[in-house]
Amino acid sequence: MATIQKFEDLICWQKTRELANFIFDITDKPIFKDPKLKWHIRKTIISPMSNIAEGFDRGTRSELIDALFIAKGEVGEARSQLYLAYDRHYVLDKDMERGLKLCDECSRLIQSFAYKVKGGSRQGIQFKRVEREDPMKEILKTTAPEIYEKFYKEE
Repeated sequence: MATIQKFEDLICWQKTRELANFIFDITDKPIFKDPKLKWHIRKTIISPMSNIAEGFDRGTRSELIDALFIAKGEVGEARSQLYLAYDRHYVLDKDMERGLKLCDECSRLIQSFAYKVKGGSRQGIQFKRVEREDPMKEILKTTAPEIYEKFYKEE
């Protein structure tokens, strides 16, 4: 795996950028009538991508981890504001569905990356282990039963 040299290469930053642009797009629609909520949700959604960038460019692991968890919290804050906008009928159903999906993806990506940077045992989805049947098990069972017994009898 190549070393990431700039924050723009981080998938979690790219996804928070997508979310920010989406929020700006839906708050530009005429149906979004509350200018204060519009200002607030836009201000909130700029922060996650900014914090990821800042934490990355500070160059220390601890500052990056702190920035990632702050960014994750800000995505949650934006999600909460999105619910309020939806309740006030400023957001269409299809936009709400997409917004919640993007928020969820951002939160998961940020969390996964934070644990990876932290060096924890909790691995991101890109490392999810898929259990597979041992292909040699059936072959040995029929062609070499003595080896099969030695290696697979304990199961």
